[in-house]
Amino acid sequence: MTCPSYHPPDEMLMAYGTGSLDEASSLLIATHLTLCRRCRIEVERIEAMGGGLLDSLAPESLSEGALARVMTRLDGPPARSRPPQTAAVAGMPAPLWPYIAGGVDALPWRRVGPGIQQVFVASGPIARARMLRVAPGVVIPQHGHAAGEMTMVLRGGFADAGQTFEIGDIEVAGPETIHRPASDPEEGCLCLAVTDGPLRLTGLLGRLLNPFLDL
Repeated sequence: MTCPSYHPPDEMLMAYGTGSLDEASSLLIATHLTLCRRCRIEVERIEAMGGGLLDSLAPESLSEGALARVMTRLDGPPARSRPPQTAAVAGMPAPLWPYIAGGVDALPWRRVGPGIQQVFVASGPIARARMLRVAPGVVIPQHGHAAGEMTMVLRGGFADAGQTFEIGDIEVAGPETIHRPASDPEEGCLCLAVTDGPLRLTGLLGRLLNPFLDL
Protein backbone atom coordinates (compact mmCIF):
# COMPACT_ATOMS: atom_id res chain seq x y z
CA MET A 1 0.00 0.00 0.00
CA THR A 2 1.24 3.48 -0.89
CA CYS A 3 2.10 5.68 2.08
CA PRO A 4 -0.37 8.55 2.56
CA SER A 5 0.65 11.91 1.15
CA TYR A 6 -1.08 14.11 3.73
CA HIS A 7 -0.41 13.72 7.44
CA PRO A 8 -1.60 15.07 10.81
CA PRO A 9 0.21 18.10 12.28
CA ASP A 10 3.40 17.39 14.22
CA GLU A 11 1.83 18.68 17.43
CA MET A 12 -0.92 16.07 17.11
CA LEU A 13 1.64 13.28 16.79
CA MET A 14 3.47 14.68 19.81
CA ALA A 15 0.29 14.77 21.89
CA TYR A 16 -0.60 11.23 20.82
CA GLY A 17 2.88 9.93 21.61
CA THR A 18 2.77 11.46 25.09
CA GLY A 19 -0.76 10.22 25.80
CA SER A 20 -2.29 13.68 26.16
CA LEU A 21 -4.68 13.60 23.19
CA ASP A 22 -8.48 13.37 23.57
CA GLU A 23 -10.33 10.18 22.58
CA ALA A 24 -11.75 11.41 19.27
CA SER A 25 -8.42 12.78 18.01
CA SER A 26 -6.56 9.72 19.31
CA LEU A 27 -8.89 7.50 17.31
CA LEU A 28 -8.10 9.37 14.10
CA ILE A 29 -4.33 9.39 14.73
CA ALA A 30 -4.28 5.69 15.66
CA THR A 31 -6.22 4.87 12.50
CA HIS A 32 -3.81 6.90 10.38
CA LEU A 33 -0.81 5.17 11.98
CA THR A 34 -2.02 1.76 10.78
CA LEU A 35 -1.69 3.06 7.22
CA CYS A 36 1.32 5.38 7.49
CA ARG A 37 4.81 4.03 8.22
CA ARG A 38 6.30 7.52 8.28
CA CYS A 39 4.07 8.70 11.12
CA ARG A 40 4.46 5.40 13.02
CA ILE A 41 8.22 5.93 13.05
CA GLU A 42 7.76 9.49 14.33
CA VAL A 43 5.43 8.39 17.15
CA GLU A 44 7.87 5.61 18.12
CA ARG A 45 10.61 8.25 18.30
CA ILE A 46 8.45 10.44 20.55
CA GLU A 47 7.60 7.51 22.83
CA ALA A 48 11.26 6.50 23.05
CA MET A 49 12.22 10.06 23.92
CA GLY A 50 9.64 10.06 26.72
CA GLY A 51 10.95 6.74 28.01
CA GLY A 52 14.47 8.15 28.02
CA LEU A 53 13.35 11.10 30.12
CA LEU A 54 11.77 8.75 32.66
CA ASP A 55 14.96 6.70 32.85
CA SER A 56 16.94 9.86 33.60
CA LEU A 57 14.86 10.73 36.67
CA ALA A 58 16.36 10.03 40.07
CA PRO A 59 14.66 7.08 41.84
CA GLU A 60 12.30 7.85 44.71
CA SER A 61 12.40 5.82 47.92
CA LEU A 62 9.30 3.78 48.76
CA SER A 63 7.32 4.43 51.91
CA GLU A 64 7.43 1.79 54.64
CA GLY A 65 5.19 -1.18 53.80
CA ALA A 66 4.61 -0.11 50.17
CA LEU A 67 6.01 -3.33 48.70
CA ALA A 68 3.89 -5.48 51.02
CA ARG A 69 0.73 -3.61 50.01
CA VAL A 70 1.48 -4.07 46.32
CA MET A 71 2.10 -7.80 46.76
CA THR A 72 -1.17 -8.17 48.68
CA ARG A 73 -3.10 -6.53 45.85
CA LEU A 74 -1.40 -8.74 43.26
CA ASP A 75 -2.42 -11.86 45.21
CA GLY A 76 -6.05 -10.74 45.43
CA PRO A 77 -8.83 -11.14 42.85
CA PRO A 78 -8.67 -8.96 39.73
CA ALA A 79 -10.40 -5.60 40.04
CA ARG A 80 -12.34 -6.23 36.84
CA SER A 81 -12.44 -8.74 34.05
CA ARG A 82 -10.80 -8.00 30.74
CA PRO A 83 -13.18 -6.63 28.09
CA PRO A 84 -14.15 -9.09 25.37
CA GLN A 85 -11.98 -9.04 22.29
CA THR A 86 -13.43 -6.87 19.55
CA ALA A 87 -14.32 -8.68 16.35
CA ALA A 88 -12.50 -7.61 13.22
CA VAL A 89 -14.38 -5.46 10.72
CA ALA A 90 -13.38 -6.33 7.17
CA GLY A 91 -11.60 -3.57 5.30
CA MET A 92 -11.35 -1.22 8.28
CA PRO A 93 -8.23 -0.36 10.35
CA ALA A 94 -8.13 -2.10 13.74
CA PRO A 95 -8.42 1.07 15.92
CA LEU A 96 -11.92 1.58 14.51
CA TRP A 97 -13.23 -1.91 15.29
CA PRO A 98 -14.58 -1.17 18.80
CA TYR A 99 -16.48 1.83 17.43
CA ILE A 100 -18.10 0.13 14.44
CA ALA A 101 -18.98 -3.33 15.77
CA GLY A 102 -21.19 -5.13 13.30
CA GLY A 103 -19.68 -3.36 10.32
CA VAL A 104 -20.01 -0.04 8.54
CA ASP A 105 -23.41 -0.80 7.01
CA ALA A 106 -24.88 -1.64 10.44
CA LEU A 107 -24.14 1.82 11.87
CA PRO A 108 -27.10 4.16 12.56
CA TRP A 109 -26.40 6.45 9.63
CA ARG A 110 -28.29 9.75 9.46
CA ARG A 111 -28.85 11.66 6.24
CA VAL A 112 -27.56 15.23 6.44
CA GLY A 113 -27.83 16.18 2.78
CA PRO A 114 -28.27 14.73 -0.71
CA GLY A 115 -25.89 11.78 -0.94
CA ILE A 116 -24.33 12.56 2.47
CA GLN A 117 -24.69 10.48 5.66
CA GLN A 118 -22.97 10.74 9.02
CA VAL A 119 -22.77 8.90 12.32
CA PHE A 120 -20.93 10.00 15.47
CA VAL A 121 -18.60 7.34 16.86
CA ALA A 122 -16.74 9.13 19.69
CA SER A 123 -17.46 12.32 21.60
CA GLY A 124 -15.70 14.27 24.31
CA PRO A 125 -16.05 17.63 26.04
CA ILE A 126 -14.76 19.39 22.91
CA ALA A 127 -13.76 17.07 20.05
CA ARG A 128 -16.15 14.70 18.29
CA ALA A 129 -15.37 11.95 15.78
CA ARG A 130 -17.85 11.08 13.08
CA MET A 131 -17.87 8.87 10.04
CA LEU A 132 -19.05 10.44 6.81
CA ARG A 133 -20.34 8.43 3.87
CA VAL A 134 -20.62 10.42 0.65
CA ALA A 135 -22.01 9.07 -2.61
CA PRO A 136 -19.90 9.28 -5.79
CA GLY A 137 -19.53 12.72 -7.35
CA VAL A 138 -21.24 14.64 -4.54
CA VAL A 139 -20.02 18.17 -3.78
CA ILE A 140 -20.31 19.06 -0.09
CA PRO A 141 -22.03 22.44 0.35
CA GLN A 142 -19.60 25.29 0.94
CA HIS A 143 -18.88 25.61 4.64
CA GLY A 144 -16.48 26.90 7.25
CA HIS A 145 -15.46 25.74 10.70
CA ALA A 146 -15.95 27.17 14.17
CA ALA A 147 -12.64 25.54 15.16
CA GLY A 148 -10.44 22.80 13.70
CA GLU A 149 -11.27 19.75 11.60
CA MET A 150 -9.23 16.74 10.50
CA THR A 151 -10.71 14.44 7.87
CA MET A 152 -9.14 11.09 6.99
CA VAL A 153 -10.09 8.93 4.00
CA LEU A 154 -11.02 5.31 4.75
CA ARG A 155 -12.41 4.35 1.33
CA GLY A 156 -12.59 6.13 -1.99
CA GLY A 157 -11.39 9.70 -1.86
CA PHE A 158 -12.21 13.37 -2.33
CA ALA A 159 -10.81 16.50 -3.94
CA ASP A 160 -10.58 19.93 -2.35
CA ALA A 161 -8.87 23.16 -3.40
CA GLY A 162 -6.85 21.44 -6.12
CA GLN A 163 -5.66 18.59 -3.88
CA THR A 164 -6.73 14.95 -4.03
CA PHE A 165 -7.05 12.93 -0.83
CA GLU A 166 -6.94 9.15 -0.93
CA ILE A 167 -6.95 6.30 1.62
CA GLY A 168 -4.98 7.27 4.73
CA ASP A 169 -4.66 10.94 3.78
CA ILE A 170 -5.72 13.61 6.28
CA GLU A 171 -7.01 17.03 5.33
CA VAL A 172 -6.54 19.63 8.08
CA ALA A 173 -8.90 22.62 8.11
CA GLY A 174 -8.96 25.56 10.50
CA PRO A 175 -11.35 28.39 11.38
CA GLU A 176 -10.11 30.32 8.37
CA THR A 177 -10.95 27.51 5.91
CA ILE A 178 -13.94 27.89 3.58
CA HIS A 179 -14.24 24.98 1.16
CA ARG A 180 -16.41 22.65 -0.97
CA PRO A 181 -14.89 19.14 -1.03
CA ALA A 182 -16.09 16.79 -3.78
CA SER A 183 -16.18 13.02 -3.40
CA ASP A 184 -14.53 10.68 -5.89
CA PRO A 185 -16.78 10.45 -8.97
CA GLU A 186 -16.57 6.64 -9.08
CA GLU A 187 -16.07 5.38 -5.52
CA GLY A 188 -17.47 8.17 -3.41
CA CYS A 189 -15.86 8.59 -0.02
CA LEU A 190 -15.97 7.05 3.44
CA CYS A 191 -14.17 9.30 5.92
CA LEU A 192 -13.40 9.65 9.60
CA ALA A 193 -13.62 13.30 10.65
CA VAL A 194 -12.77 14.94 13.97
CA THR A 195 -14.02 18.44 14.76
CA ASP A 196 -13.41 20.77 17.70
CA GLY A 197 -16.52 22.80 16.91
CA PRO A 198 -19.53 22.78 14.58
CA LEU A 199 -19.38 23.19 10.82
CA ARG A 200 -21.08 26.28 9.47
CA LEU A 201 -22.68 26.35 6.03
CA THR A 202 -22.12 29.65 4.25
CA GLY A 203 -24.48 31.73 2.13
CA LEU A 204 -28.03 32.79 2.92
CA LEU A 205 -29.54 29.30 2.72
CA GLY A 206 -26.71 27.85 4.79
CA ARG A 207 -27.18 30.40 7.54
CA LEU A 208 -30.89 29.56 7.64
CA LEU A 209 -30.19 25.82 7.88
CA ASN A 210 -27.32 25.90 10.40
CA PRO A 211 -29.54 25.98 13.54
CA PHE A 212 -31.26 22.77 12.41
CA LEU A 213 -28.19 20.76 11.44
CA ASP A 214 -25.98 18.77 13.81
CA LEU A 215 -22.70 19.24 11.97
